[in-house]
Amino acid sequence: MLLRLIVLTAALCLASLQSVRAQQPRAPEVAAKAYLLVDLTADQVLAAHEADAPVEPASLTKLMTAYLVFDALRARKIDLKQPLPVSERAWKMPGSRMFIDPKMQVPVEDLIKGMVVQSGNDATVALAEAVAGDVPRFVERMNAQAKALGMKATAYRNPEGLTEPGHTTTASDLRILAQRLMADFPEYMGYYSIKKYRYPGTPAANDTNRNVLLFRDPSVDGLKTGHTQAAGYCLVATARRDFPNLGSGNQPGPRRLLAIVLGAANEGARANEAQKLLNWGYTAYEAVKLFDGNQAVVSPKVWKGSAPVLKLGRPQPIVIAVPAGTGSKIKTEVVRRDPLVAPFQRGQAVGTLRIALEGQAAPLEVPLLALEAVDEAGVIGRAWDAMRLWIQ
Repeated sequence: MLLRLIVLTAALCLASLQSVRAQQPRAPEVAAKAYLLVDLTADQVLAAHEADAPVEPASLTKLMTAYLVFDALRARKIDLKQPLPVSERAWKMPGSRMFIDPKMQVPVEDLIKGMVVQSGNDATVALAEAVAGDVPRFVERMNAQAKALGMKATAYRNPEGLTEPGHTTTASDLRILAQRLMADFPEYMGYYSIKKYRYPGTPAANDTNRNVLLFRDPSVDGLKTGHTQAAGYCLVATARRDFPNLGSGNQPGPRRLLAIVLGAANEGARANEAQKLLNWGYTAYEAVKLFDGNQAVVSPKVWKGSAPVLKLGRPQPIVIAVPAGTGSKIKTEVVRRDPLVAPFQRGQAVGTLRIALEGQAAPLEVPLLALEAVDEAGVIGRAWDAMRLWIQ
Protein backbone atom coordinates (compact mmCIF):
# COMPACT_ATOMS: atom_id res chain seq x y z
CA MET A 1 0.00 0.00 0.00
CA LEU A 2 1.45 3.29 -1.04
CA LEU A 3 1.82 6.02 1.56
CA ARG A 4 1.02 9.58 0.64
CA LEU A 5 1.96 12.74 2.51
CA ILE A 6 -1.16 14.70 3.38
CA VAL A 7 -0.39 18.32 4.15
CA LEU A 8 -2.73 20.58 6.08
CA THR A 9 -1.86 24.19 6.74
CA ALA A 10 -3.88 25.19 9.79
CA ALA A 11 -6.09 28.25 9.42
CA LEU A 12 -4.43 29.69 12.50
CA CYS A 13 -0.95 29.25 11.01
CA LEU A 14 -0.98 31.01 7.65
CA ALA A 15 2.50 32.49 7.56
CA SER A 16 5.39 30.39 6.27
CA LEU A 17 8.71 30.21 8.12
CA GLN A 18 11.38 32.75 7.25
CA SER A 19 14.27 31.35 5.24
CA VAL A 20 16.71 32.54 7.90
CA ARG A 21 15.59 31.30 11.28
CA ALA A 22 15.78 33.57 14.29
CA GLN A 23 17.86 32.70 17.30
CA GLN A 24 16.14 30.96 20.18
CA PRO A 25 15.91 33.11 23.33
CA ARG A 26 19.09 32.88 25.36
CA ALA A 27 18.50 31.23 28.72
CA PRO A 28 19.59 33.17 31.80
CA GLU A 29 22.75 32.29 33.69
CA VAL A 30 21.77 29.79 36.37
CA ALA A 31 24.07 29.10 39.32
CA ALA A 32 23.50 25.36 39.65
CA LYS A 33 25.16 22.11 38.64
CA ALA A 34 22.17 21.16 36.49
CA TYR A 35 18.83 22.66 35.60
CA LEU A 36 15.82 22.10 33.40
CA LEU A 37 12.88 24.31 32.47
CA VAL A 38 9.85 22.66 30.90
CA ASP A 39 6.62 24.12 29.56
CA LEU A 40 4.29 21.37 30.76
CA THR A 41 1.30 22.78 28.88
CA ALA A 42 3.18 22.49 25.59
CA ASP A 43 5.31 19.53 26.77
CA GLN A 44 8.47 21.30 25.59
CA VAL A 45 11.89 21.83 27.13
CA LEU A 46 12.69 25.57 27.10
CA ALA A 47 16.14 25.47 28.73
CA ALA A 48 18.50 22.81 30.01
CA HIS A 49 22.01 22.32 31.37
CA GLU A 50 23.49 18.92 32.26
CA ALA A 51 19.96 17.52 32.33
CA ASP A 52 21.17 13.94 31.84
CA ALA A 53 24.11 14.09 34.25
CA PRO A 54 23.78 11.76 37.29
CA VAL A 55 23.15 13.60 40.56
CA GLU A 56 22.06 12.79 44.08
CA PRO A 57 18.36 13.58 44.47
CA ALA A 58 18.39 14.22 48.25
CA SER A 59 14.80 14.75 49.44
CA LEU A 60 13.53 15.02 45.86
CA THR A 61 13.49 11.23 46.37
CA LYS A 62 10.28 11.80 48.32
CA LEU A 63 8.47 12.58 45.06
CA MET A 64 8.72 8.91 44.17
CA THR A 65 7.76 7.88 47.69
CA ALA A 66 4.69 10.10 47.36
CA TYR A 67 3.85 8.55 43.99
CA LEU A 68 3.70 5.09 45.56
CA VAL A 69 1.77 6.34 48.60
CA PHE A 70 -0.81 8.07 46.40
CA ASP A 71 -1.11 4.93 44.30
CA ALA A 72 -1.74 2.88 47.46
CA LEU A 73 -4.40 5.37 48.52
CA ARG A 74 -6.15 5.14 45.18
CA ALA A 75 -6.03 1.33 45.36
CA ARG A 76 -7.49 1.58 48.90
CA LYS A 77 -4.60 -0.33 50.41
CA ILE A 78 -4.32 2.50 52.94
CA ASP A 79 -6.67 5.29 53.95
CA LEU A 80 -6.00 8.96 54.71
CA LYS A 81 -7.58 8.68 58.16
CA GLN A 82 -5.88 5.38 58.99
CA PRO A 83 -3.56 5.69 62.03
CA LEU A 84 -0.14 4.16 61.53
CA PRO A 85 2.40 3.06 64.12
CA VAL A 86 5.81 4.73 64.30
CA SER A 87 8.61 2.17 64.20
CA GLU A 88 11.95 2.48 65.94
CA ARG A 89 13.56 2.86 62.53
CA ALA A 90 11.27 5.77 61.62
CA TRP A 91 11.75 7.44 65.00
CA LYS A 92 15.53 7.29 64.81
CA MET A 93 15.85 8.64 61.26
CA PRO A 94 18.45 11.43 61.01
CA GLY A 95 18.03 14.66 59.08
CA SER A 96 14.73 16.49 58.62
CA ARG A 97 11.94 15.18 60.82
CA MET A 98 8.36 15.84 61.85
CA PHE A 99 9.32 14.60 65.36
CA ILE A 100 7.00 11.62 65.75
CA ASP A 101 7.84 8.77 68.13
CA PRO A 102 6.79 5.15 68.84
CA LYS A 103 4.21 6.23 71.43
CA MET A 104 2.16 7.85 68.64
CA GLN A 105 -0.38 6.52 66.14
CA VAL A 106 -0.24 9.04 63.29
CA PRO A 107 -2.90 9.23 60.53
CA VAL A 108 -1.69 8.68 56.97
CA GLU A 109 -2.71 12.19 55.93
CA ASP A 110 -0.60 13.75 58.68
CA LEU A 111 2.36 11.62 57.67
CA ILE A 112 1.95 12.82 54.07
CA LYS A 113 1.95 16.44 55.28
CA GLY A 114 4.99 15.69 57.42
CA MET A 115 6.79 14.19 54.44
CA VAL A 116 5.82 16.94 51.97
CA VAL A 117 5.84 20.11 54.06
CA GLN A 118 8.44 19.26 56.71
CA SER A 119 10.40 16.85 54.49
CA GLY A 120 10.30 14.49 57.45
CA ASN A 121 12.46 11.41 57.02
CA ASP A 122 10.62 9.82 59.93
CA ALA A 123 7.24 10.33 58.25
CA THR A 124 8.64 8.99 54.97
CA VAL A 125 9.86 5.76 56.53
CA ALA A 126 6.58 5.26 58.39
CA LEU A 127 4.68 5.58 55.10
CA ALA A 128 7.06 3.26 53.27
CA GLU A 129 6.65 0.60 55.94
CA ALA A 130 2.86 0.92 55.78
CA VAL A 131 2.73 0.57 51.99
CA ALA A 132 5.24 -2.26 51.50
CA GLY A 133 5.72 -3.85 54.93
CA ASP A 134 9.32 -2.75 55.28
CA VAL A 135 11.78 -0.33 53.71
CA PRO A 136 13.73 -2.79 51.48
CA ARG A 137 10.54 -3.96 49.76
CA PHE A 138 9.40 -0.37 49.34
CA VAL A 139 12.71 0.53 47.68
CA GLU A 140 12.20 -2.38 45.27
CA ARG A 141 8.84 -0.88 44.35
CA MET A 142 10.42 2.54 43.89
CA ASN A 143 12.89 1.17 41.37
CA ALA A 144 10.22 -0.84 39.58
CA GLN A 145 8.02 2.26 39.32
CA ALA A 146 10.92 4.35 38.04
CA LYS A 147 11.48 1.79 35.30
CA ALA A 148 7.78 1.75 34.45
CA LEU A 149 7.74 5.54 34.13
CA GLY A 150 10.75 5.51 31.81
CA MET A 151 13.24 6.96 34.30
CA LYS A 152 16.21 5.20 32.72
CA ALA A 153 19.00 6.84 34.74
CA THR A 154 17.48 6.61 38.24
CA ALA A 155 18.33 4.15 41.00
CA TYR A 156 16.90 4.36 44.51
CA ARG A 157 18.51 2.98 47.66
CA ASN A 158 16.13 4.47 50.25
CA PRO A 159 12.76 6.27 50.37
CA GLU A 160 13.89 9.52 52.03
CA GLY A 161 16.96 10.63 50.03
CA LEU A 162 19.84 10.44 52.48
CA THR A 163 23.20 9.95 50.78
CA GLU A 164 23.89 6.33 49.91
CA PRO A 165 26.12 4.81 47.20
CA GLY A 166 24.20 4.27 43.96
CA HIS A 167 21.29 6.55 44.94
CA THR A 168 21.13 8.74 41.82
CA THR A 169 18.85 10.38 39.27
CA THR A 170 18.96 13.12 36.62
CA ALA A 171 17.08 16.33 35.93
CA SER A 172 15.45 14.65 32.93
CA ASP A 173 14.20 11.77 35.07
CA LEU A 174 12.92 14.19 37.71
CA ARG A 175 10.97 15.93 34.95
CA ILE A 176 9.30 12.61 34.08
CA LEU A 177 8.51 11.90 37.73
CA ALA A 178 7.13 15.36 38.51
CA GLN A 179 5.07 15.44 35.33
CA ARG A 180 3.54 12.03 35.97
CA LEU A 181 2.97 12.76 39.67
CA MET A 182 0.90 15.82 38.78
CA ALA A 183 -0.93 14.14 35.90
CA ASP A 184 -1.67 10.83 37.64
CA PHE A 185 -2.64 12.16 41.09
CA PRO A 186 -4.11 15.67 40.73
CA GLU A 187 -6.34 15.12 43.75
CA TYR A 188 -3.28 15.06 46.07
CA MET A 189 -1.33 17.99 44.65
CA GLY A 190 -2.77 20.41 47.20
CA TYR A 191 -0.37 19.03 49.81
CA TYR A 192 2.54 20.60 47.94
CA SER A 193 1.25 24.15 48.35
CA ILE A 194 0.85 23.94 52.15
CA LYS A 195 3.13 26.57 53.67
CA LYS A 196 3.14 25.48 57.32
CA TYR A 197 2.33 22.26 59.12
CA ARG A 198 3.02 20.72 62.53
CA TYR A 199 1.56 17.55 64.01
CA PRO A 200 -0.07 18.13 67.42
CA GLY A 201 2.29 17.39 70.30
CA THR A 202 5.46 17.94 68.28
CA PRO A 203 7.79 20.95 68.39
CA ALA A 204 7.39 23.79 65.89
CA ALA A 205 11.08 23.78 65.03
CA ASN A 206 10.47 22.44 61.52
CA ASP A 207 6.96 23.57 60.60
CA THR A 208 7.65 25.77 57.54
CA ASN A 209 7.82 24.54 53.96
CA ARG A 210 11.37 25.05 52.65
CA ASN A 211 10.07 25.94 49.21
CA VAL A 212 10.25 29.69 49.79
CA LEU A 213 8.76 30.38 46.36
CA LEU A 214 5.40 29.44 47.87
CA PHE A 215 5.72 32.61 49.96
CA ARG A 216 7.12 34.83 47.18
CA ASP A 217 5.21 33.93 44.03
CA PRO A 218 1.44 33.29 44.15
CA SER A 219 1.64 31.28 40.91
CA VAL A 220 3.98 28.69 42.49
CA ASP A 221 2.14 25.69 43.96
CA GLY A 222 4.83 23.03 44.44
CA LEU A 223 6.68 20.79 44.50
CA LYS A 224 9.69 19.78 46.59
CA THR A 225 13.05 20.85 47.97
CA GLY A 226 16.06 18.69 48.73
CA HIS A 227 19.45 19.10 50.37
CA THR A 228 22.38 16.99 51.45
CA GLN A 229 26.03 17.95 51.57
CA ALA A 230 26.71 15.80 48.51
CA ALA A 231 23.67 16.93 46.50
CA GLY A 232 23.78 20.63 47.34
CA TYR A 233 20.52 22.58 47.40
CA CYS A 234 17.85 21.34 45.01
CA LEU A 235 14.33 22.38 44.05
CA VAL A 236 11.57 21.12 41.77
CA ALA A 237 9.22 24.09 41.39
CA THR A 238 6.00 24.27 39.43
CA ALA A 239 3.97 27.37 38.64
CA ARG A 240 0.62 28.04 36.97
CA ARG A 241 -0.27 31.35 35.35
CA ASP A 242 -3.45 31.97 33.34
CA PHE A 243 -3.48 33.52 29.86
CA PRO A 244 -6.50 34.64 27.77
CA ASN A 245 -5.37 32.92 24.56
CA LEU A 246 -5.22 29.50 26.21
CA GLY A 247 -8.80 29.36 27.45
CA SER A 248 -12.14 28.77 25.77
CA GLY A 249 -14.72 31.47 25.22
CA ASN A 250 -14.03 34.41 27.52
CA GLN A 251 -12.23 32.32 30.13
CA PRO A 252 -8.41 32.32 30.43
CA GLY A 253 -6.53 29.04 30.36
CA PRO A 254 -3.59 27.79 32.47
CA ARG A 255 0.02 27.60 31.38
CA ARG A 256 2.18 25.50 33.69
CA LEU A 257 5.97 25.59 33.85
CA LEU A 258 8.31 23.25 35.73
CA ALA A 259 11.75 24.41 36.90
CA ILE A 260 14.30 21.91 38.23
CA VAL A 261 17.43 23.31 39.90
CA LEU A 262 20.05 20.88 41.21
CA GLY A 263 23.24 21.55 43.16
CA ALA A 264 22.77 25.22 44.05
CA ALA A 265 25.07 26.74 46.67
CA ASN A 266 22.47 27.51 49.35
CA GLU A 267 18.77 27.70 50.12
CA GLY A 268 18.38 31.23 48.80
CA ALA A 269 20.23 30.43 45.58
CA ARG A 270 18.03 27.46 44.66
CA ALA A 271 14.90 29.61 45.08
CA ASN A 272 16.35 32.58 43.21
CA GLU A 273 17.56 30.46 40.30
CA ALA A 274 14.26 28.61 40.02
CA GLN A 275 12.36 31.91 40.11
CA LYS A 276 14.68 33.28 37.43
CA LEU A 277 13.94 30.33 35.17
CA LEU A 278 10.18 30.54 35.69
CA ASN A 279 10.01 34.28 35.00
CA TRP A 280 12.20 33.90 31.93
CA GLY A 281 10.09 31.06 30.58
CA TYR A 282 6.87 33.03 30.89
CA THR A 283 8.30 36.14 29.23
CA ALA A 284 10.78 34.78 26.65
CA TYR A 285 8.28 32.27 25.29
CA GLU A 286 4.61 32.58 24.49
CA ALA A 287 2.17 29.70 24.40
CA VAL A 288 0.05 29.33 21.29
CA LYS A 289 -3.02 27.10 21.24
CA LEU A 290 -3.38 25.55 17.80
CA PHE A 291 -6.41 23.38 18.48
CA ASP A 292 -8.87 22.87 21.33
CA GLY A 293 -9.22 19.54 23.05
CA ASN A 294 -11.35 17.13 20.97
CA GLN A 295 -11.23 19.54 18.02
CA ALA A 296 -10.61 17.82 14.69
CA VAL A 297 -7.27 18.83 13.22
CA VAL A 298 -8.25 17.04 10.02
CA SER A 299 -11.16 14.79 8.97
CA PRO A 300 -9.92 12.52 6.17
CA LYS A 301 -12.10 10.13 4.22
CA VAL A 302 -12.53 6.60 5.56
CA TRP A 303 -13.00 3.59 3.32
CA LYS A 304 -15.13 0.54 4.21
CA GLY A 305 -16.33 2.33 7.36
CA SER A 306 -19.62 3.02 9.10
CA ALA A 307 -18.82 6.76 8.91
CA PRO A 308 -17.57 8.72 5.89
CA VAL A 309 -14.68 10.48 7.68
CA LEU A 310 -12.35 9.94 10.63
CA LYS A 311 -11.84 12.91 12.95
CA LEU A 312 -8.21 13.19 14.08
CA GLY A 313 -7.07 15.35 16.99
CA ARG A 314 -6.19 15.18 20.68
CA PRO A 315 -8.43 14.93 23.77
CA GLN A 316 -6.42 17.81 25.29
CA PRO A 317 -5.61 21.15 23.60
CA ILE A 318 -2.61 21.21 21.28
CA VAL A 319 -0.39 23.99 22.59
CA ILE A 320 3.15 24.94 21.60
CA ALA A 321 5.65 27.37 23.11
CA VAL A 322 7.44 29.72 20.71
CA PRO A 323 9.77 32.68 21.20
CA ALA A 324 7.73 35.73 22.20
CA GLY A 325 6.46 37.63 19.18
CA THR A 326 6.78 34.72 16.73
CA GLY A 327 3.35 33.18 17.23
CA SER A 328 2.33 33.98 13.67
CA LYS A 329 5.38 32.24 12.18
CA ILE A 330 4.27 28.65 12.55
CA LYS A 331 3.83 26.02 9.87
CA THR A 332 1.99 22.75 10.34
CA GLU A 333 1.47 19.62 8.33
CA VAL A 334 -0.41 16.41 8.93
CA VAL A 335 1.26 13.13 8.00
CA ARG A 336 -0.85 10.00 7.77
CA ARG A 337 -1.22 6.88 5.71
CA ASP A 338 -3.65 6.83 2.82
CA PRO A 339 -6.10 5.29 2.22
CA LEU A 340 -7.62 4.91 5.68
CA VAL A 341 -9.51 1.63 5.87
CA ALA A 342 -11.86 0.96 8.82
CA PRO A 343 -12.14 -0.11 11.58
CA PHE A 344 -10.60 2.47 13.94
CA GLN A 345 -10.85 2.59 17.72
CA ARG A 346 -11.28 5.81 19.64
CA GLY A 347 -7.85 6.95 20.85
CA GLN A 348 -6.00 5.00 18.16
CA ALA A 349 -2.94 6.80 16.82
CA VAL A 350 -3.54 7.40 13.11
CA GLY A 351 -1.34 10.31 12.09
CA THR A 352 1.12 12.95 13.22
CA LEU A 353 0.91 16.74 13.37
CA ARG A 354 4.29 18.21 12.52
CA ILE A 355 4.83 21.73 13.81
CA ALA A 356 7.74 23.80 12.49
CA LEU A 357 8.80 26.50 14.92
CA GLU A 358 10.69 29.74 14.36
CA GLY A 359 14.34 29.12 15.24
CA GLN A 360 14.05 25.37 15.70
CA ALA A 361 15.68 23.10 13.14
CA ALA A 362 13.58 19.97 13.75
CA PRO A 363 9.78 20.13 13.84
CA LEU A 364 7.79 19.06 16.85
CA GLU A 365 5.68 15.97 16.30
CA VAL A 366 2.34 15.46 18.02
CA PRO A 367 0.54 12.10 17.56
CA LEU A 368 -3.01 12.52 16.26
CA LEU A 369 -5.63 10.17 17.65
CA ALA A 370 -9.02 9.04 16.41
CA LEU A 371 -11.52 11.21 18.30
CA GLU A 372 -14.35 8.78 17.56
CA ALA A 373 -14.54 5.09 16.74
CA VAL A 374 -15.39 4.07 13.19
CA ASP A 375 -16.60 0.50 12.76
CA GLU A 376 -16.53 -1.55 9.59
CA ALA A 377 -19.34 -0.96 7.14
CA GLY A 378 -21.70 -3.75 6.14
CA VAL A 379 -20.92 -6.27 3.45
CA ILE A 380 -22.33 -4.13 0.64
CA GLY A 381 -20.53 -0.99 1.83
CA ARG A 382 -17.21 -2.81 2.09
CA ALA A 383 -17.63 -4.36 -1.34
CA TRP A 384 -18.51 -1.01 -2.92
CA ASP A 385 -15.48 0.73 -1.39
CA ALA A 386 -13.23 -2.17 -2.36
CA MET A 387 -14.28 -1.74 -5.97
CA ARG A 388 -13.71 2.05 -5.82
CA LEU A 389 -10.28 1.55 -4.29
CA TRP A 390 -9.39 -0.92 -7.02
CA ILE A 391 -10.42 1.58 -9.70
CA GLN A 392 -8.23 4.24 -8.05
